[in-house]
Amino acid sequence: MKEKKCPVCEKGKLVHVEDIVSEVEGYFFIEKGNRCTSCGEEFIPEEEGQKMIKVARRMKIWGKPLKLYRKLSKSGRGTVLRIPSDLEKNLDIRGDEIVIISKVGKNKILIEIESAS
Repeated sequence: MKEKKCPVCEKGKLVHVEDIVSEVEGYFFIEKGNRCTSCGEEFIPEEEGQKMIKVARRMKIWGKPLKLYRKLSKSGRGTVLRIPSDLEKNLDIRGDEIVIISKVGKNKILIEIESAS
């Protein structure tokens, strides 16, 4: 069997492991897959990932992503997006954080909380 090269670092080779740890909502799952000998990147095969998802669904910890609908508003020369208070509490947002806003695709933005100022 031909050894596979790591698609991430292109230096190491992928070796079979049975100790990949995945975390979902505070629960940890141990899965089989491949790990790069150089950079440590882990790759879980589709069927192994589907097993984990099946168990997580039975535990009711795997669901649809949270989607909130909000209307944008204008303020001065900019556009404002308000964060709902329940989401603010859940993410422990205080209001002094630095955020990263990225354009993802044609009509999507990604907002990541980096740190407090």
